[in-house]
Amino acid sequence: MKQRLNTTLQLALVAALCAGLAACSGGNGGAAEQETAAPAPAPASSETKEQPAAAETKSEEKFTITMLDFRYGKLPPAGGTGIQMINERFNVDWQPTYVSRDDYDQKLSVTVAGGDMPDILIMENPMEPNFYKWAAQGAFLPLDEYIDDYETFKLLPDFAINAATVNGHIYELPGYYVSQFSNTPMIRQDWLDNLGLKMPTNYEELREVALAFTNDDPDGNGKKDTYGMVMAENINPQYHFGAYWDFLAWYHKDKDGNFVPGIISDVRKEHLKFLADLYKEGAITPDFGLINWGQAYKEFYSGKGGMFIGYPGGVGPENITALKDINPNAKLAPIPPFAAPDGTLGFTSNSGMYRAVMLNAKLKDQPEKVKRILEIVDFGRRFYPAEQRNPSNADFDWFRGKEGSGYKMQDGVAVLELEEKGLKPSDYFPDTNAWAPNDAANQFAEQYKSEPLHYDTLKAFEKMHMESKHYYGPEKGLYSEPKNKYELDLYFKMYAEQTKMIVGQTPIDEGWDAMLQKYMNEGGAEMIKDVNEKIKAAGTSGHWE
Repeated sequence: MKQRLNTTLQLALVAALCAGLAACSGGNGGAAEQETAAPAPAPASSETKEQPAAAETKSEEKFTITMLDFRYGKLPPAGGTGIQMINERFNVDWQPTYVSRDDYDQKLSVTVAGGDMPDILIMENPMEPNFYKWAAQGAFLPLDEYIDDYETFKLLPDFAINAATVNGHIYELPGYYVSQFSNTPMIRQDWLDNLGLKMPTNYEELREVALAFTNDDPDGNGKKDTYGMVMAENINPQYHFGAYWDFLAWYHKDKDGNFVPGIISDVRKEHLKFLADLYKEGAITPDFGLINWGQAYKEFYSGKGGMFIGYPGGVGPENITALKDINPNAKLAPIPPFAAPDGTLGFTSNSGMYRAVMLNAKLKDQPEKVKRILEIVDFGRRFYPAEQRNPSNADFDWFRGKEGSGYKMQDGVAVLELEEKGLKPSDYFPDTNAWAPNDAANQFAEQYKSEPLHYDTLKAFEKMHMESKHYYGPEKGLYSEPKNKYELDLYFKMYAEQTKMIVGQTPIDEGWDAMLQKYMNEGGAEMIKDVNEKIKAAGTSGHWE
């Protein structure tokens, strides 16, 4: 994970979480691609299947368009049906080149350095350091004048525009990723009911529930074989219940008034004591520091633990099936945020961006070709409401390769052909992460209507996040070279140090100051200084939405 996504912590965590989530591919070639995994914006068509899809506005000239992109799984076949469909619809000769994600960074660097760039380049991280370097060197085409001409581009939030801007110009089109519908803790509601307990609303109540799940036979099998909280290596999940306690959030300030990451705040120190107490009582996964993310999933969905993490986009049909096989009466529920000492109530927002599209600067004298490219990019990012993700919407039907070929309807849900046969135009688009007008519009739960437990769980998550506020940190969308250089490595070092504190190897009060000194000496001080300078220059501050 560190090798692939070493430029941003949030993308690294997304990759880790996706290992256990069936609906996390975002429609970009992931092994478990679902239409609703990451929907997108733009006016949805109201055409019926009998009506032909609307023709795109274009000149009569046919353009050859080249692209360099990556895939995590099997690469789309060259010359697939999807490419032919793109060529016919947009009057182009579409020539994409795909590279395995493991080899992509090197291929990308060699391509840019060689000066023979394709028309379109894709980056996984919109805030990749090379993007800023290459944009400043003039490698990419400024896109400022086009933003207001395409519906999905106009949906870019301010933080995405900030991330895409270099020396006053916009050089990339960041892709969509849910912002407010974040991964947050969930609980076995049936265990709460069995023990006559209420949903915890603060950390003291959470402690009582965790201990009851450990000691009071919540599954009623007459054995002491359960525990409170499932946790994996890197203290994941961290069981924070609001931005105030989130170790990723730049929420708290130091004595000099500078924002600092939560992992080194005084609040984090107290949270470690809370976790250490529960670990000592046997209420947290034994030897969690040696358990990977996949093993943690198995722990929870095999009925051993009472709390874990959930995602409004789906928790994996196979996980739900495994849990129901063990306990047919299982119920899952999200744990709402706790009221913080400073009066705030709500979780931290996600990054809100994934993947980015750049155009070759050499296209500056070919405005018609640029418009054709952007027309294609815009089409791939269109959002279709749940009720239009079916053959009755001609654009959706075309984009997903036509019913019966690229997808099939099952229980009212469009299920994509997952084998890389190249049957879908969406297999070859620069971006298929639809820019939803808001996270709630995705209606993730709708794809699981046939499975009540999964559907009810996701609906509860959606409702909770819709009713909650979310914190957007002051650093969001601001690029800091020291932050990119040090942050991820420092987090992993802090995980190691803080794991020792939780399991009792290092006394927290004795080890805390030494840990902070290590953090500052190994890049933390430089990072905090630079990030706060960027915050002040941009005039941003943390806010709630």
